[in-house]
Amino acid sequence: MYALIAILVSLLALVVLLRLRVRIGKAMAASAVLLAILLQVTPGQMWGHLATEWHDRPLTETTPYLFVSLTLLLLLVNVVGEAMGQIGLSARLIPAMHGLFRSRRVALAAIPLVMGLLPTPGGIMLSAPMVREAGDKIGVERSRVAAINFFFRHQWEPVWPLFPAVPLIVTMLSVSPGRIVAYHAALAIAGMVSGIVFLLLAGIPPRRAEHMEARASVGSHVKDLVLVFWPILFTAILYVKLHVPPAVGILLAILGLLLFHRVDVRRWPGIFKAARETDIVLLLFGALWFKLNLEAGGAVGAVVTFFQDIHMPPLLVVFLLPFLVSFSTGVTTPTVAITYPFLMPFIQTGGQTLLGVETLAFAGVVFGLAISPIHLCLALSASYFNAPLMRIIFKVLPPALCVAAAGLAMALLAP
Repeated sequence: MYALIAILVSLLALVVLLRLRVRIGKAMAASAVLLAILLQVTPGQMWGHLATEWHDRPLTETTPYLFVSLTLLLLLVNVVGEAMGQIGLSARLIPAMHGLFRSRRVALAAIPLVMGLLPTPGGIMLSAPMVREAGDKIGVERSRVAAINFFFRHQWEPVWPLFPAVPLIVTMLSVSPGRIVAYHAALAIAGMVSGIVFLLLAGIPPRRAEHMEARASVGSHVKDLVLVFWPILFTAILYVKLHVPPAVGILLAILGLLLFHRVDVRRWPGIFKAARETDIVLLLFGALWFKLNLEAGGAVGAVVTFFQDIHMPPLLVVFLLPFLVSFSTGVTTPTVAITYPFLMPFIQTGGQTLLGVETLAFAGVVFGLAISPIHLCLALSASYFNAPLMRIIFKVLPPALCVAAAGLAMALLAP
């Protein structure tokens, strides 16, 4: 019970600091400090946990590696946006999207939806510059643009096998990937449909003359899209096919972008100055420190045990445990690894695997991630789009509830 209270108090402190207009990086670091104090995590315990990580996990899964790689990636994403702006590519994106899709709403959602196929931490920032440019062009309020980018970016996670959680669940349940994807598709479909209803059908200003790009040919629009998207696609291909870290891939893409468009070398330092964003560095540090405190302090296991001891209704346990852990940590795969072993008696019973019940558990994961201020993508969206965090969460909440409802329907109706 105490661990649960400590987590809630730390998250409440984060929300209060944000309401007091403390920058999100400082607020996140302060929340992590408070959690360490409440859980009595000493520097020695933290060091021991880091040493265990270094010994037992691959380098790419250790916290220091994540901090360095994510920081470089996110700072370099700012450079990509600056470079595209100075070259003039950003201005060509919006007409191209409108010309191809003939719908400003589809254009806003399509960018993060496509970028969501790249399963890299912090990958939301790859689409953020383009979505912000599109939203500003047609006059959409920043918190709605941030919510659209955030929500649609994550709609593939229940079904896209390149996200580690999907093969992990397949292995734990000993079922075929096709069956997991078929059941989880209900969550992805519910998310996309409800996202359209709550985020795209309202809050979009009327079409103006400058939004019309009928004169240009489809081939011209495709060419513009290729020029804008190739750095992101290049990064994705290097990551998925050759396992090149995204930070390295995006740096190579920036250099290629500048060389291809023959940008004067004397302009390069000014473009790379866009990487000077200390609040993003502090935000990443605070979020990863918060997660380390949970692990080193044994908080997640204590909370799981507490809910088991008070004999909560089975379906509530199946949904609430993944929700609480994902909400507290803002990460998917560790949530599955931590909570699913405790949920196995509910998911596998009588010699059968109840994938409808498992879908409810994953709906809890998705719902927690969608509204968690600890979720890096959500926190980074608030910082990058300069929009209040709680306003973004309130806009995401209705479609996130629809995803949770879809999970409940699968648990009650699906075999």
